[in-house]
Amino acid sequence: PPRAPHARTHPGRRNLRSPQTACNASLVIIHTEPGTVASSPLCFKEMWWGTLGTVRPFPGFNPQKDAQEIKTALEKKDGNTLVRILTNRTNAQRQLIARAYHNLTGKDMSFTLKKCLSGALQDLMLGLVMTPSQFDAHRLRQAMEGLGTDEEALLEVLCTRSTEQLKDITVAYKQEFDRYLENDLISETSKDFTTLLLAILKKQRENQQGVIDYELIDGDVNTLTDAFSSKKVDIAPWIKVLTTRDAEHLNRVLSKWERVQGVLVEKVIQNHFSGDLKLGFRILVQSIQNSPLYLAQRLQTSMKKSSVVRGILVSHCEEDLLSIRVEFRRLAGLSLYSALQKDFKGELQQAFLALCGAEDL
Repeated sequence: PPRAPHARTHPGRRNLRSPQTACNASLVIIHTEPGTVASSPLCFKEMWWGTLGTVRPFPGFNPQKDAQEIKTALEKKDGNTLVRILTNRTNAQRQLIARAYHNLTGKDMSFTLKKCLSGALQDLMLGLVMTPSQFDAHRLRQAMEGLGTDEEALLEVLCTRSTEQLKDITVAYKQEFDRYLENDLISETSKDFTTLLLAILKKQRENQQGVIDYELIDGDVNTLTDAFSSKKVDIAPWIKVLTTRDAEHLNRVLSKWERVQGVLVEKVIQNHFSGDLKLGFRILVQSIQNSPLYLAQRLQTSMKKSSVVRGILVSHCEEDLLSIRVEFRRLAGLSLYSALQKDFKGELQQAFLALCGAEDL
């Protein structure tokens, strides 16, 4: 297997309940090409503590050169070259490569990739050349196609994306499939679970702009508590509170609610909800409290499913994959890099490892 580039992780101040600060990596060595380390001062500047992505802008980027190499690689069916280039460029850079490829060949790069590749590697390479909103739109569509619906795949995408990202995904879904995402969610899910999904999709987070509204916190705590006052739990207040407040406010609400009730929110969800609704509230709360931890748990339980691994690595490699790596090592007792080495082989393994970025010592 490929030898891992290393990332030394040093303890830092960390708020377990804040996904924005859920990474304690102090210095990450990012390889720009196999066997080399970025020498650009800008690259080293970006690698210091506080950066959460594993894929960075490639220094000396030349889309025309990359497009020519990809053209040659596709003609020779050289998967190694495709992996080397496409996993070491940001999404914005890959879009420029696709444009340069079209100018060079008169063909759509996605069409040629689909023609020349197959299986999980094809799926990964096609995902890498989509825009982020297109990629998430395709994940949502795949979760609803065929027999049965993959509820956790729906929830993973919807719960871990921002309001603006969800708007972009909704537009991309219509453009890609000539279908309305909201209508498909209604037709493929049922009852209260549908209500929850639509509320997440349309969530309008109130931005408190750093202001701690203690009165609203107390009010939301009481609202969540009052929902259990009758024999049947009233889900409407839970949905409203959890989908109309910003994450910092909700973390304060959930922390206080747990202190007052003397029990974890997840335990209450486990005991008072059932079926898809229980799954939905659990993932929504986990994503609010610590999104990287939820995604690390999903990777740990689905490591042999290339579609799940692909979805998380591609979606988060420029955002917070370092945080996810930290949580994964804590959960699994081994690094995400080592787990990928163990469960995948060949060019797919190389691609996943490149997106993962480095071994955590």
